[in-house]
Amino acid sequence: MLKTGIYVDAENIRMCGGYGMRYDVLVDLAESGNSILLRANSYLAEDRERTRDDADYRQKLYRYHDVIRQCGFKVIKKYVKHFVDDEGILTTKANADMDLAIDALLQARNLDRIILLTGDGDFIRLVLALQNMGCRVEVIGFNHVSHELKEAADAFLSGFLVPGLLPIPPLNGEDRYRGIPINYNPDRGFGFLRYYTLGPQGLLPESVFFHCSKAPDISDALFLDSANIFEFTIVTNTDNNRTEAWNIQLLDE
Repeated sequence: MLKTGIYVDAENIRMCGGYGMRYDVLVDLAESGNSILLRANSYLAEDRERTRDDADYRQKLYRYHDVIRQCGFKVIKKYVKHFVDDEGILTTKANADMDLAIDALLQARNLDRIILLTGDGDFIRLVLALQNMGCRVEVIGFNHVSHELKEAADAFLSGFLVPGLLPIPPLNGEDRYRGIPINYNPDRGFGFLRYYTLGPQGLLPESVFFHCSKAPDISDALFLDSANIFEFTIVTNTDNNRTEAWNIQLLDE
């Protein structure tokens, strides 16, 4: 069994497209396949002054922390600091990078696999250090993920592609999926969209046929770039009894 740890740079994830992320899905991901979850830490910011003075903020924040704890995560708080510069402008800062890095390094001796949720390039040295300790490091991020961080990791996956991690509202009562284009033929206007399912064996890649006529507002050029993520509905075309992707939309990041 692979002993796994999850470390969530929660403020980076929240600010970069991952607001509303489901922590229970992270647990399912970490425990799928030949893996057991040993450590799960989430690093969050808290404004102590606002917690003291704003009852609504305090209630929502603590409820959010409770939800994370109920999923099996330890909540590590980094308190916001307020600074006034020479021009009298108030700035705030709550950086938990050091806390996350130290915890990961100390706990890695008992782990085989680390799932790091962040897009921050400041963690590149941490990734390399963990790999030198013998750990496999997988990075999950949403928007604005450092290219160098992606390259340093043993594997990178967009959080948008992990099923259920960031729920997709249904369209006309039908479930929606997210995937990337593969093998698109611009001359004939068709290709495939690769998406994932999450089951007991882990993330499994699937693919579904699509035709550009089901994406009338999308330029063909966008289907040639596998970095683009699309949302779509999977239907059975009654004309040919083929499973296809319809109502294709470019993910609005």
